[in-house]
Amino acid sequence: MNLFLQQVINGLNVGSIYALIAIGYTMVYGIIKLINFAHGEIMMFGAYFAFIAATSFQMPVWAVLLLSMTIMAIIGVAIEFVAYRPLRNAPRLSALITAIGVSLFLQNLALIIFKPEPKVMPKIFPEMIIKIGSIEISSTTLITIGLSLVFMVLLDLYIRKTKQGRAMRAVSEDKDAAILMGVNVNRTISLTFALGSALGALGGVLYSVAYIQVYPTMGVMPGLKAFIAAVLGGIGIVPGAMLGGFIIGMVETLTKAYLSTTWADAIVFGILIIVLLFKPTGILGKNTREKV
Repeated sequence: MNLFLQQVINGLNVGSIYALIAIGYTMVYGIIKLINFAHGEIMMFGAYFAFIAATSFQMPVWAVLLLSMTIMAIIGVAIEFVAYRPLRNAPRLSALITAIGVSLFLQNLALIIFKPEPKVMPKIFPEMIIKIGSIEISSTTLITIGLSLVFMVLLDLYIRKTKQGRAMRAVSEDKDAAILMGVNVNRTISLTFALGSALGALGGVLYSVAYIQVYPTMGVMPGLKAFIAAVLGGIGIVPGAMLGGFIIGMVETLTKAYLSTTWADAIVFGILIIVLLFKPTGILGKNTREKV
């Protein structure tokens, strides 16, 4: 039982990171129906900027997080403006291919700038072990879960309670009707990319702290798993991305603990296949009829 509880805590730790990254996928898809496969690279660059801030400038942890999230929010808006906005009325396949191209471009840009050798991420959080009975929890795990939950709650409140959040929901429901109601669609979409990229950067920082290393291809696998989490929860639905992230993190951790580490990725990708076969709308998604 102690081993199981320990693995549940580890699963919450990993799942909270996946949930943060999955939110970026689901927000962008919900508003412009684009799967932004470059989101894993947003996460990777966020981790690199945090590494530079922590090692070269010796910034405190709050400044490291703020700098990384701010820079990646700006870069996310720039990517949307340069790569995706010109294709907004193009077939979805064109935008999808562009997203893959942006992903490969950012990976190779990171290889040129930072070189392929992994960097060791410093411990930016206070390190201590908290014992609850026979269960040991590191302070980094608690901080990771806590930060993730705080930012998820803040985002949910922002979307539901603010004028900009209502505009995002309006554009997601019906872009043409939102335009008629006076919503600035371009500004709303840019804001969506900024928020999604900032949360992706936070996920990258937390992931690099948990796994210690930062390298140019680090965003590929977590990005794919976060995409699976978004599909599982219901892509386009923010609470679904959160739920899917925690489920995927728990499944991966328990598989590694009780079956085999080599089976973990296969089972996670198997979940994607099962969801697409039996409930493509995801756990919280609803079937909708589309008029032609």
